[in-house]
Amino acid sequence: MSRFLPLPAVCLLAAAPALAQDPGFPLTVPHAFGTTTIPAPPQRVATVAWANHEVPLALGIVPVGMARANFGDDDGDGVLPWVSARLAELGAPVPPLFDEGDGIDFEAVAASAPDVILAAYSGLSADDYATLGMIAPVVAYPDAPWATDWRQTIRMDSAGLGMAPEGDALIARIEAEIARTLEGHPELAGKRAMFVTHLDTTNLSVINFYTGNDARVKFFGDLGLELPQSVAETTLPGQYAGAISSERIDLFDDVDIIVTYGGDDLLAALRADPLLSRMPAVANDAVVMLRNDPLGTAATPTPLSISYVLPDYVGLLSDAARKSR
Repeated sequence: MSRFLPLPAVCLLAAAPALAQDPGFPLTVPHAFGTTTIPAPPQRVATVAWANHEVPLALGIVPVGMARANFGDDDGDGVLPWVSARLAELGAPVPPLFDEGDGIDFEAVAASAPDVILAAYSGLSADDYATLGMIAPVVAYPDAPWATDWRQTIRMDSAGLGMAPEGDALIARIEAEIARTLEGHPELAGKRAMFVTHLDTTNLSVINFYTGNDARVKFFGDLGLELPQSVAETTLPGQYAGAISSERIDLFDDVDIIVTYGGDDLLAALRADPLLSRMPAVANDAVVMLRNDPLGTAATPTPLSISYVLPDYVGLLSDAARKSR
């Protein structure tokens, strides 16, 4: 059985012919760098950074170029499994992949000859935006880098395609899928979860964590979890990550569940650390360890990944919730 929501195949190419005479163009999309005008229905859609390619794919449009996956790519082909599955549904080959290991490959983006570039979920700098803007109109993030949640990503990128109603319908389908999954997990309701960034087992003197602005943390809210007051108070406008000395670890006594990236060695280090072991979530073993695999990648929710990993991710969180007190 497919783990995907039923998604309409609008078209198999890099454009949506049905939009060719759309009276809604030119259209404008406001974002953090100003307002982008898109003069006509896009015929060649390129995407940069993380997840933006999933919006046109979900709506049946195959990009002319997109970012190579650089985390959680088990087979090393640069494409995550839910993207591969959607391309197969559309009967389309993998588009050219932009290697962003050292930043955006502007030459590769230009070579794809796009007439719109989607980047609603990204960390574009002002210079990045300006350079991309010399290639094609750019849909950037709404407020701050890497702070766009999955709904905003869909709304902004679909707006840039001239497909805002279709984007809203996609959001509604995903929300319904989440609601159906949560019906069997009442133990999540009201639990307070914190997402800790990668920790160094050799130096646990500082705890780095994602703030309430980060998409991973925002996704907790979709799953019935709450933002601990301690994390909320350290969430500053425009910042998606924070840090605090382990000597102040008592501030996080209100955290029921910790989610982080790592393995058994990290968990053992947390339990053995004289300060971190005092955290209620650690003491209760209410810790979710994510690996460098598709599930770990999908903790950052994206239009296609949510349905793919939702049962497994909710299962891990539910196990941790049952252990918390």
